[in-house]
Amino acid sequence: MEMLKLEGIVDLIIPRGGEALIRAVAENSRIPVLKHYKGVCHVFVDRGADLKMAEDICFNAKVQRPGTCNSMETMLVDKKIAKAFLPSMIKRFKEAGVKIKGCPLTTKMDASLEKAQEEDFYREYLDLIVNVRVVDDIEEAMTHIAKYSSAHSDAIVTNNYDMAMRFLKEVDSSAVFVNASTRLNDGFQFGLGAEIGISTDKIHARGPMGLEELTCTKFIVFGNGQLRE
Repeated sequence: MEMLKLEGIVDLIIPRGGEALIRAVAENSRIPVLKHYKGVCHVFVDRGADLKMAEDICFNAKVQRPGTCNSMETMLVDKKIAKAFLPSMIKRFKEAGVKIKGCPLTTKMDASLEKAQEEDFYREYLDLIVNVRVVDDIEEAMTHIAKYSSAHSDAIVTNNYDMAMRFLKEVDSSAVFVNASTRLNDGFQFGLGAEIGISTDKIHARGPMGLEELTCTKFIVFGNGQLRE
């Protein structure tokens, strides 16, 4: 708490840790804070997706390293392809030890799944637990993301160019992916070098932060008597 009062001595605070720590720093600091809030990340499997690619992406996003802020917490599936996609995906998740919480349409397909509650969609599990929700279309998927996402990392799997471009334009997250795992939201993976964190702020830096993102501008002027008229 004493460090957070050192305005004029410390230029920037970047808290790394749990949500409670970050909120405490943000509420008490007199110094600008770059926040690394929780990652409630989504993958939306569009009706135009290559289903094998979608399965691999969703599996990687959840299972490869579940305890990270860029792992998938909710998988959204277009109703048009849900019956073709979900049985194989659910089987693969179960074999990997993933606990699945499903919406009513999902649990109707597999009665062994736990029913997802409203509060589950806000949760950052950081564990082998995933929410699954069947949506009518990309409109409902983006509405869900706008409500529950922490604006960290969100992805769409689709071969439909128009749907991909719309998702990129309308989903307001620090990183938005087309046909790639949310696990790729990382400074080193993006070529930024050593990463200090992934900012969910919009000012000063947003997304993965490398050395350049932590610098500010200094203007240097050489003159020989110039005046402003």
